[in-house]
Amino acid sequence: MSQAPTRVEAFDLLKKYNSTESLIKHALAVEGVMRFCARKRKADEEKWGIIGLIHDLDYEQFPDQHCKKSEAILREHDWPEEYIRAVVSHGWGICTDVEPQSEMEKVLFAIDELTGLVTTTALVRPSKSVLDLKPKSVKKKWKDKRFAGGVDRSIIERGAEMLGVQVSDLILDTIMGMQEVAEQIGLKGNVTE
Repeated sequence: MSQAPTRVEAFDLLKKYNSTESLIKHALAVEGVMRFCARKRKADEEKWGIIGLIHDLDYEQFPDQHCKKSEAILREHDWPEEYIRAVVSHGWGICTDVEPQSEMEKVLFAIDELTGLVTTTALVRPSKSVLDLKPKSVKKKWKDKRFAGGVDRSIIERGAEMLGVQVSDLILDTIMGMQEVAEQIGLKGNVTE
């Protein structure tokens, strides 16, 4: 069995294939949420975090082969099958037919798009911060389909359903996970303590 990668190895690999600041910040946001959700579920925080960090590995250079190219790259680097499967499954119904099965895969599938909506909601606030963001603000923006129009809300809903949670609970977890990495993802803003 392949050895689990370290976070440093994962981040180096991510930066080898991605140089766009927004994609790196997205990877860090998803990692933060995955770590938060792993702790909440008493799961392996390191594994969940690394998978969150690397989930869009191929997106910048190979957008038309999204998830498929990640699978090939991770195999080349001898990553464990469980990590590869989780990365590929986040594209279920979009660019892969690998359905999320484990709790970890379902969380990644559910929160990937949601981090985008939370980010956009935070950026239109006077504070430009995720630190003072409330779930009700995100829910309000959720209803306006033109707001963050690229965010596929049906994927988030399907993910919440797979996990057996309310979308509002998923929003809260996503905000809390992103708050832990607010500085790295550029969402610390100007909140006064």
